[in-house]
Amino acid sequence: MFSSEPTPTPLDPSVPAIEVEHLTVSYGSVPALLDVSFAIPSGQLVGIIGPNGSGKSTLMKAILGFLRPDVGTIRIFGTPVERTRKLVAYVPQRGSVDWDFPVTVEDVAMMGRYGNIPWWQWGPSKEDREVVDEALSIVRMADLRKRQIGELSGGQQQRVFMARALAQGAKVVLLDEPFAGVDAATERAILNVLENAKQSGRTLVVVHHDLATAAEFFDAIILLKQRLFAYGTPLQILQPELLSEVYDGNVRAFEHLRNVLREKAK
Repeated sequence: MFSSEPTPTPLDPSVPAIEVEHLTVSYGSVPALLDVSFAIPSGQLVGIIGPNGSGKSTLMKAILGFLRPDVGTIRIFGTPVERTRKLVAYVPQRGSVDWDFPVTVEDVAMMGRYGNIPWWQWGPSKEDREVVDEALSIVRMADLRKRQIGELSGGQQQRVFMARALAQGAKVVLLDEPFAGVDAATERAILNVLENAKQSGRTLVVVHHDLATAAEFFDAIILLKQRLFAYGTPLQILQPELLSEVYDGNVRAFEHLRNVLREKAK
């Protein structure tokens, strides 16, 4: 039921969902990202980790097309990001949203359809409403569709914005710390939504800060500190020696990750 603009080669596994080449972004004279390159295959759940100020949010904004790079290119399914914005959706941090704004769960999900509604059409069509219904069902928020968003729990709010991204028809979804400030049960519910979206063929990129859960959550991890330090599987990236270099920490602080990685590898 979900619709979107066609991608150049959507079923070709050789075309990355996201391809970043030699990306450099500065704020004035201060560089935020330096010569970052990577490619994310379609249908993966990828985490971005790194210390505060490492460029994680800047990378997300660049992929969304909100920032113009100093140098480098970004492609979505082989097409420059400037021409594929409808294929990319964003789920913001909860702290950046005005939860007192008088909109319902259904209203927020419908916002994902606005870019698909012709200017001459008076309001959402039957198809738009069906798409929103399906999106709310996937994130298990259909029963709360008339609830004002400020009345929801943190995890429910995250799931509503995920519904908006699904309703948009996006093939790539970027999420900024969706697990921050939620309990274990809500964390699992959000992860289930992400897994379902991945199984439907979407590519998801998540800014994340909890190294202990990164091993469990992601297919691959981007380790960022202005430059790309490493990109690979959790087993490759979440190594105490590498993390200690990036986080300027003591290796012992990351020793607990060894057991997590051993369990994941079984």
